[in-house]
Amino acid sequence: MHLVDRWRIVKLYLMDNLHIFLGATVGDAATRPLHWVYDPKKLKKYIKGKKEIAFLKTNRSPFYSIKTGNVSGYNDVGQVMFKTLLFSKKKSEILKNFKKNIVKNFGPGSKYWKNLKLRKKYKKVKWKKPMNGPWIHQNILETIQNIRSKKNITGGTKVNESDGYCAALPYLLFNDKEKELKKVIKSVANSKINEKYALTKLKIITLASRGDRNPVQSFVKKYKKNKYFKDVISNIKKVLRLKNHNHIMTVRKFGKACSYPGTFMGSIHAILTSNNYKSAIIKTIKAGGCNCSRANFVGAYFAALKGIKDIPEDWIKKTKHSKKILDKIELN
Repeated sequence: MHLVDRWRIVKLYLMDNLHIFLGATVGDAATRPLHWVYDPKKLKKYIKGKKEIAFLKTNRSPFYSIKTGNVSGYNDVGQVMFKTLLFSKKKSEILKNFKKNIVKNFGPGSKYWKNLKLRKKYKKVKWKKPMNGPWIHQNILETIQNIRSKKNITGGTKVNESDGYCAALPYLLFNDKEKELKKVIKSVANSKINEKYALTKLKIITLASRGDRNPVQSFVKKYKKNKYFKDVISNIKKVLRLKNHNHIMTVRKFGKACSYPGTFMGSIHAILTSNNYKSAIIKTIKAGGCNCSRANFVGAYFAALKGIKDIPEDWIKKTKHSKKILDKIELN
Protein backbone atom coordinates (compact mmCIF):
# COMPACT_ATOMS: atom_id res chain seq x y z
CA MET A 1 0.00 0.00 0.00
CA HIS A 2 1.20 3.50 -0.85
CA LEU A 3 2.40 5.51 2.18
CA VAL A 4 -0.02 8.37 1.43
CA ASP A 5 -2.97 5.94 1.36
CA ARG A 6 -1.82 4.31 4.59
CA TRP A 7 -1.57 7.71 6.31
CA ARG A 8 -5.11 8.53 5.08
CA ILE A 9 -6.42 5.32 6.69
CA VAL A 10 -4.60 6.16 9.92
CA LYS A 11 -6.30 9.58 9.96
CA LEU A 12 -9.70 7.95 9.42
CA TYR A 13 -9.05 5.80 12.50
CA LEU A 14 -8.36 9.01 14.42
CA MET A 15 -11.77 10.40 13.34
CA ASP A 16 -13.50 7.22 14.57
CA ASN A 17 -12.23 7.88 18.08
CA LEU A 18 -12.45 11.67 18.26
CA HIS A 19 -15.41 11.55 20.66
CA ILE A 20 -12.85 10.58 23.33
CA PHE A 21 -10.91 13.80 22.79
CA LEU A 22 -14.23 15.67 22.69
CA GLY A 23 -14.99 14.23 26.13
CA ALA A 24 -11.75 15.67 27.50
CA THR A 25 -12.34 19.04 25.82
CA VAL A 26 -15.90 19.51 27.06
CA GLY A 27 -14.90 18.35 30.56
CA ASP A 28 -12.10 20.91 30.72
CA ALA A 29 -14.33 23.75 29.45
CA ALA A 30 -17.10 22.81 31.92
CA THR A 31 -14.76 23.07 34.91
CA ARG A 32 -12.61 25.97 33.68
CA PRO A 33 -14.46 28.93 35.34
CA LEU A 34 -13.77 27.29 38.73
CA HIS A 35 -10.20 26.22 37.96
CA TRP A 36 -7.73 26.41 40.87
CA VAL A 37 -10.22 27.40 43.56
CA TYR A 38 -8.55 25.80 46.56
CA ASP A 39 -10.51 27.45 49.35
CA PRO A 40 -13.52 25.14 50.04
CA LYS A 41 -15.51 27.96 51.67
CA LYS A 42 -15.15 30.18 48.61
CA LEU A 43 -16.01 27.30 46.29
CA LYS A 44 -19.19 26.55 48.26
CA LYS A 45 -20.12 30.23 48.08
CA TYR A 46 -19.59 30.36 44.29
CA ILE A 47 -21.82 27.36 43.56
CA LYS A 48 -24.44 27.84 46.30
CA GLY A 49 -27.97 27.94 44.89
CA LYS A 50 -26.77 27.34 41.32
CA LYS A 51 -28.81 24.82 39.30
CA GLU A 52 -25.88 24.43 36.93
CA ILE A 53 -22.31 24.71 38.19
CA ALA A 54 -20.68 23.63 34.93
CA PHE A 55 -19.81 26.47 32.52
CA LEU A 56 -20.27 29.10 35.24
CA LYS A 57 -20.86 32.42 33.49
CA THR A 58 -18.64 34.38 35.88
CA ASN A 59 -14.97 33.49 36.12
CA ARG A 60 -14.05 32.41 39.64
CA SER A 61 -10.50 31.23 39.04
CA PRO A 62 -8.31 33.36 41.32
CA PHE A 63 -5.33 33.19 38.94
CA TYR A 64 -6.55 33.90 35.41
CA SER A 65 -9.71 34.85 33.55
CA ILE A 66 -10.85 33.70 30.09
CA LYS A 67 -14.31 33.55 28.53
CA THR A 68 -16.56 30.67 29.54
CA GLY A 69 -16.47 27.96 26.90
CA ASN A 70 -12.72 28.17 26.41
CA VAL A 71 -10.34 25.52 27.73
CA SER A 72 -7.44 25.70 30.16
CA GLY A 73 -3.79 25.41 29.17
CA TYR A 74 -4.03 21.65 29.77
CA ASN A 75 -6.55 20.87 27.06
CA ASP A 76 -5.06 23.53 24.80
CA VAL A 77 -1.92 21.37 24.55
CA GLY A 78 -4.20 18.63 23.23
CA GLN A 79 -5.78 21.05 20.76
CA VAL A 80 -2.31 21.79 19.38
CA MET A 81 -1.66 18.07 18.89
CA PHE A 82 -5.10 17.61 17.30
CA LYS A 83 -4.38 20.35 14.73
CA THR A 84 -0.91 18.92 14.13
CA LEU A 85 -2.33 15.47 13.37
CA LEU A 86 -4.83 16.92 10.91
CA PHE A 87 -2.34 18.97 8.94
CA SER A 88 0.76 16.78 9.00
CA LYS A 89 1.26 15.08 5.63
CA LYS A 90 3.48 12.32 6.99
CA LYS A 91 3.51 10.38 10.23
CA SER A 92 7.25 11.04 10.57
CA GLU A 93 6.61 14.82 10.65
CA ILE A 94 4.16 14.83 13.57
CA LEU A 95 6.51 15.40 16.51
CA LYS A 96 8.55 18.05 14.66
CA ASN A 97 5.38 19.87 13.60
CA PHE A 98 3.90 19.55 17.09
CA LYS A 99 6.90 21.30 18.63
CA LYS A 100 6.67 24.11 16.07
CA ASN A 101 2.99 24.51 16.84
CA ILE A 102 3.62 24.54 20.60
CA VAL A 103 5.90 27.56 20.14
CA LYS A 104 3.37 29.20 17.82
CA ASN A 105 0.40 28.63 20.17
CA PHE A 106 2.09 29.34 23.50
CA GLY A 107 5.29 31.26 22.66
CA PRO A 108 6.19 34.85 21.67
CA GLY A 109 3.29 36.70 20.06
CA SER A 110 0.65 34.38 21.54
CA LYS A 111 -2.08 35.27 24.02
CA TYR A 112 -0.24 33.11 26.58
CA TRP A 113 3.04 34.97 26.17
CA LYS A 114 1.33 38.35 26.56
CA ASN A 115 1.01 37.85 30.33
CA LEU A 116 4.38 36.17 30.85
CA LYS A 117 5.89 38.88 33.07
CA LEU A 118 2.92 38.77 35.41
CA ARG A 119 2.75 34.95 35.26
CA LYS A 120 6.40 34.71 36.34
CA LYS A 121 5.59 36.61 39.54
CA TYR A 122 3.49 33.68 40.73
CA LYS A 123 4.69 32.55 44.19
CA LYS A 124 6.86 35.70 44.46
CA VAL A 125 4.03 38.12 45.22
CA LYS A 126 0.65 37.97 46.92
CA TRP A 127 -1.80 37.19 44.14
CA LYS A 128 -4.63 39.72 44.45
CA LYS A 129 -6.79 39.19 41.37
CA PRO A 130 -6.92 36.97 38.27
CA MET A 131 -4.91 38.14 35.27
CA ASN A 132 -6.83 38.78 32.07
CA GLY A 133 -5.94 36.01 29.65
CA PRO A 134 -4.78 32.36 29.71
CA TRP A 135 -2.16 30.88 32.02
CA ILE A 136 0.93 29.23 30.54
CA HIS A 137 2.07 26.14 32.46
CA GLN A 138 5.55 25.50 33.81
CA ASN A 139 6.05 22.44 31.60
CA ILE A 140 5.20 24.46 28.49
CA LEU A 141 7.50 27.33 29.48
CA GLU A 142 10.37 24.88 29.80
CA THR A 143 9.39 23.08 26.59
CA ILE A 144 9.56 26.31 24.57
CA GLN A 145 12.98 27.09 26.04
CA ASN A 146 14.22 23.56 25.26
CA ILE A 147 12.88 23.69 21.70
CA ARG A 148 14.71 26.97 21.16
CA SER A 149 17.87 25.40 22.61
CA LYS A 150 17.41 22.52 20.13
CA LYS A 151 17.38 19.83 22.80
CA ASN A 152 16.48 16.35 21.64
CA ILE A 153 13.98 15.71 24.45
CA THR A 154 12.18 18.99 24.99
CA GLY A 155 9.75 18.41 27.87
CA GLY A 156 9.85 20.23 31.19
CA THR A 157 11.44 18.54 34.19
CA LYS A 158 10.51 20.76 37.16
CA VAL A 159 6.89 19.65 37.69
CA ASN A 160 4.92 16.41 37.38
CA GLU A 161 1.63 17.53 35.86
CA SER A 162 -0.87 16.52 33.16
CA ASP A 163 0.54 18.35 30.10
CA GLY A 164 2.17 15.19 28.73
CA TYR A 165 -1.06 13.21 28.98
CA CYS A 166 -3.02 16.03 27.31
CA ALA A 167 -0.54 16.11 24.40
CA ALA A 168 -0.65 12.34 23.98
CA LEU A 169 -4.44 11.85 24.17
CA PRO A 170 -5.23 12.87 20.55
CA TYR A 171 -2.12 10.99 19.38
CA LEU A 172 -3.35 7.82 21.13
CA LEU A 173 -6.49 7.86 19.02
CA PHE A 174 -4.58 6.78 15.93
CA ASN A 175 -1.40 5.24 17.37
CA ASP A 176 -1.37 3.39 20.69
CA LYS A 177 2.22 2.14 20.46
CA GLU A 178 3.84 2.74 23.84
CA LYS A 179 7.21 3.77 22.41
CA GLU A 180 5.60 6.51 20.29
CA LEU A 181 3.35 7.69 23.12
CA LYS A 182 6.35 8.07 25.43
CA LYS A 183 8.03 10.32 22.86
CA VAL A 184 4.99 12.58 22.74
CA ILE A 185 4.64 12.70 26.54
CA LYS A 186 8.33 13.54 26.99
CA SER A 187 8.16 16.26 24.34
CA VAL A 188 6.30 18.45 26.89
CA ALA A 189 6.74 16.66 30.26
CA ASN A 190 10.04 14.87 30.67
CA SER A 191 10.11 12.84 33.89
CA LYS A 192 9.44 9.21 34.81
CA ILE A 193 6.49 10.22 36.99
CA ASN A 194 4.92 12.21 34.14
CA GLU A 195 5.51 9.32 31.76
CA LYS A 196 4.13 6.56 34.00
CA TYR A 197 0.94 8.31 35.03
CA ALA A 198 0.21 9.63 31.54
CA LEU A 199 0.66 6.13 30.09
CA THR A 200 -1.60 4.67 32.77
CA LYS A 201 -4.40 7.11 31.91
CA LEU A 202 -4.04 6.31 28.22
CA LYS A 203 -4.11 2.55 28.84
CA ILE A 204 -7.22 2.82 31.02
CA ILE A 205 -8.94 4.93 28.34
CA THR A 206 -7.97 2.34 25.72
CA LEU A 207 -9.49 -0.46 27.83
CA ALA A 208 -12.68 1.60 28.19
CA SER A 209 -12.88 2.24 24.44
CA ARG A 210 -12.55 -1.49 23.74
CA GLY A 211 -15.58 -2.38 25.82
CA ASP A 212 -13.96 -3.44 29.09
CA ARG A 213 -16.57 -3.19 31.85
CA ASN A 214 -14.09 -2.36 34.62
CA PRO A 215 -11.08 -0.67 32.97
CA VAL A 216 -9.41 0.48 36.21
CA GLN A 217 -9.56 -2.96 37.83
CA SER A 218 -8.51 -4.60 34.56
CA PHE A 219 -5.46 -2.34 34.38
CA VAL A 220 -4.48 -3.39 37.93
CA LYS A 221 -4.92 -7.07 37.08
CA LYS A 222 -2.94 -6.78 33.83
CA TYR A 223 0.01 -4.82 35.22
CA LYS A 224 0.18 -5.90 38.90
CA LYS A 225 3.48 -7.73 38.34
CA ASN A 226 4.97 -5.01 36.13
CA LYS A 227 7.74 -3.17 38.03
CA TYR A 228 7.37 -0.07 35.87
CA PHE A 229 3.80 0.49 37.12
CA LYS A 230 4.46 -0.62 40.74
CA ASP A 231 3.84 2.80 42.35
CA VAL A 232 0.85 3.48 40.11
CA ILE A 233 -0.79 0.16 41.03
CA SER A 234 -0.15 0.84 44.73
CA ASN A 235 -1.88 4.23 44.46
CA ILE A 236 -4.86 2.82 42.55
CA LYS A 237 -5.31 0.24 45.34
CA LYS A 238 -5.35 3.08 47.88
CA VAL A 239 -8.19 4.70 45.94
CA LEU A 240 -10.07 1.40 45.60
CA ARG A 241 -10.03 1.05 49.39
CA LEU A 242 -11.78 4.43 49.65
CA LYS A 243 -14.37 3.77 46.95
CA ASN A 244 -17.27 4.30 49.38
CA HIS A 245 -15.84 7.52 50.86
CA ASN A 246 -16.94 11.07 50.08
CA HIS A 247 -15.29 12.32 46.88
CA ILE A 248 -14.47 15.85 48.10
CA MET A 249 -12.79 14.49 51.23
CA THR A 250 -10.92 11.83 49.25
CA VAL A 251 -9.55 14.38 46.78
CA ARG A 252 -8.49 16.57 49.70
CA LYS A 253 -6.70 13.56 51.23
CA PHE A 254 -4.76 12.66 48.08
CA GLY A 255 -4.16 16.27 47.02
CA LYS A 256 -6.26 18.55 44.86
CA ALA A 257 -3.33 20.36 43.26
CA CYS A 258 -2.02 19.74 39.72
CA SER A 259 0.72 17.26 40.56
CA TYR A 260 0.90 13.51 40.23
CA PRO A 261 0.03 11.25 41.91
CA GLY A 262 -2.74 13.32 43.57
CA THR A 263 -4.43 14.54 40.40
CA PHE A 264 -4.46 10.97 39.07
CA MET A 265 -5.83 9.47 42.28
CA GLY A 266 -8.62 12.05 42.52
CA SER A 267 -9.58 11.29 38.92
CA ILE A 268 -9.67 7.55 39.58
CA HIS A 269 -11.99 8.11 42.54
CA ALA A 270 -14.37 10.19 40.38
CA ILE A 271 -14.35 7.39 37.78
CA LEU A 272 -15.01 4.65 40.33
CA THR A 273 -17.82 6.50 42.09
CA SER A 274 -19.73 7.85 39.07
CA ASN A 275 -22.18 6.26 36.64
CA ASN A 276 -21.99 8.73 33.78
CA TYR A 277 -20.11 11.61 32.21
CA LYS A 278 -22.12 14.47 33.71
CA SER A 279 -22.13 13.24 37.32
CA ALA A 280 -18.37 12.57 37.15
CA ILE A 281 -17.55 16.08 35.87
CA ILE A 282 -19.88 17.77 38.40
CA LYS A 283 -18.18 15.75 41.14
CA THR A 284 -14.79 16.84 39.80
CA ILE A 285 -15.82 20.52 39.86
CA LYS A 286 -17.10 20.30 43.44
CA ALA A 287 -13.81 18.81 44.66
CA GLY A 288 -12.03 22.06 43.70
CA GLY A 289 -8.33 22.68 43.14
CA CYS A 290 -6.94 21.65 39.76
CA ASN A 291 -10.24 20.30 38.50
CA CYS A 292 -9.30 20.92 34.85
CA SER A 293 -6.41 18.44 34.91
CA ARG A 294 -8.69 15.81 36.45
CA ALA A 295 -11.57 16.59 34.05
CA ASN A 296 -9.35 15.95 31.01
CA PHE A 297 -8.92 12.35 32.16
CA VAL A 298 -12.40 11.79 33.63
CA GLY A 299 -14.14 13.28 30.56
CA ALA A 300 -12.09 11.24 28.10
CA TYR A 301 -12.69 8.08 30.13
CA PHE A 302 -16.50 8.31 30.15
CA ALA A 303 -16.61 9.29 26.48
CA ALA A 304 -14.50 6.20 25.72
CA LEU A 305 -16.61 3.97 27.96
CA LYS A 306 -20.11 5.13 26.97
CA GLY A 307 -19.71 7.02 23.72
CA ILE A 308 -20.50 10.53 22.54
CA LYS A 309 -24.13 10.29 23.67
CA ASP A 310 -22.99 10.32 27.30
CA ILE A 311 -21.65 13.87 26.88
CA PRO A 312 -24.48 16.38 27.50
CA GLU A 313 -25.45 17.98 24.20
CA ASP A 314 -25.88 21.44 25.73
CA TRP A 315 -22.37 21.19 27.20
CA ILE A 316 -20.95 20.37 23.79
CA LYS A 317 -22.65 23.47 22.36
CA LYS A 318 -21.15 25.63 25.11
CA THR A 319 -17.59 24.47 24.37
CA LYS A 320 -15.70 26.66 21.91
CA HIS A 321 -13.49 23.91 20.45
CA SER A 322 -16.34 21.41 20.02
CA LYS A 323 -17.34 22.51 16.53
CA LYS A 324 -13.92 21.80 15.02
CA ILE A 325 -13.88 18.33 16.56
CA LEU A 326 -17.50 17.57 15.62
CA ASP A 327 -16.88 18.70 12.04
CA LYS A 328 -14.21 16.02 11.70
CA ILE A 329 -16.39 13.37 13.35
CA GLU A 330 -19.31 14.18 11.00
CA LEU A 331 -17.07 14.27 7.92
CA ASN A 332 -16.09 10.73 8.69
